[in-house]
Amino acid sequence: MRRRVLLLVAATTTLVLVAFLVPLALLVKNVAADRAVQRATVEAQAMTSFVATTDRQALAASVREVDSSSAYDVSVFVDGEVLGAPASRSPLVTLAESGVSQSGAVAGGREIVFAVDRSDGPTAVIRTFVSDTELAAGVPRAWLLLGALGVALLLVSLLVADRLARTFVRSTVDLAAVSHRLGRGELAARADTSAPGELGVVATALNGLAGRIDGLLREERETIADLSHRVRTPLTSLKMEADALGDPEAAERIGARVDAVNRVVTDVIHQARRRGDPPAVADAAEVVTDRVAFWAVLAEDTERDLTVDVAAGPLPVALPRTDLEACVDALLGNVFAHTPHGTAFRVALAARPAGAVLTVEDAGPGLPGGDALLRGVSGSGSSGLGLDIVRRAAERTGGTVRFDRAGTGGLRVVVELLGPR
Repeated sequence: MRRRVLLLVAATTTLVLVAFLVPLALLVKNVAADRAVQRATVEAQAMTSFVATTDRQALAASVREVDSSSAYDVSVFVDGEVLGAPASRSPLVTLAESGVSQSGAVAGGREIVFAVDRSDGPTAVIRTFVSDTELAAGVPRAWLLLGALGVALLLVSLLVADRLARTFVRSTVDLAAVSHRLGRGELAARADTSAPGELGVVATALNGLAGRIDGLLREERETIADLSHRVRTPLTSLKMEADALGDPEAAERIGARVDAVNRVVTDVIHQARRRGDPPAVADAAEVVTDRVAFWAVLAEDTERDLTVDVAAGPLPVALPRTDLEACVDALLGNVFAHTPHGTAFRVALAARPAGAVLTVEDAGPGLPGGDALLRGVSGSGSSGLGLDIVRRAAERTGGTVRFDRAGTGGLRVVVELLGPR
């Protein structure tokens, strides 16, 4: 935008300067020529009195003196001779001998002739020649000054336009930056409403939109918190009734299901609360190393071979540490939940220019039927929220989750986690 404004101002200013300076330059040239012709005419007219009355010998001496002191070539045609500066008999001179005084353009300049009636003989002709150089005396310097003035005016206009363009561009860039911050979840970001013109209106509208979104999220969190209290009350009653059952096995099974629902409700509340929080950053290398070390004890107890390949950190990703830990725990927990004892698995974390890629693969039976990312869909009676947690964690960073068949025949889960922007 700034470049376009400068180009527009440069083009407009150039057109205005051309329309103003070109006629002015031509006027300067004409004025200089008229001034030179006028001065030559005055000099020629000043000679008419003594040319008309002076005798031939004195006239020759006077004409030589005038020619030597004048800036122009001065000649007098009398009795077929040329006194003063050498000159040929031009048509204007011939015409002047008949009594007609005038001036006209000739090769190399301009000729001015005056007819003078002498008292002792035929008509004499005073000729003054103004060369092209004398006609244009001072014109190049004047044109140079006009050109310098034009360049100076153009530079001043570009400087003023650049200052104005910077103001508009800065306001536009600030608006874009605020929009990106809002897109990353920084709902406290606000645009400067003092921006000029329509940009200030856009900034005000953007701030209103951000405030509305923030208010809606706050209402959503309050609604979910209220819903959680309403749900937990009957769940607590159900847990107490389960504990009162005479069958300990059934009581334990129902209690486990109630605890699972409680965990789901808690997870939903936490997700809703984090939705309005500013984005956090976690070191993926550190978190994956810690969680793998935690699960390695269970892997050893269940006789599972564990292969770990974690790239050197830090590997920052745009996710809170608790969410990243929950993501890793969900992936590793699924390995233990859906594969037989003794099944080997591998955990790898690779660095990428935009973040990191976490890969968990096992040698088990593979992905069960259905979409494991959907709530409530699982082949082992779980809530199915494990891989849904993984998906939400990846999407929160702007990444993706991909399911493949591992080389060992089991499931490979590849989680792309993008870094902070």
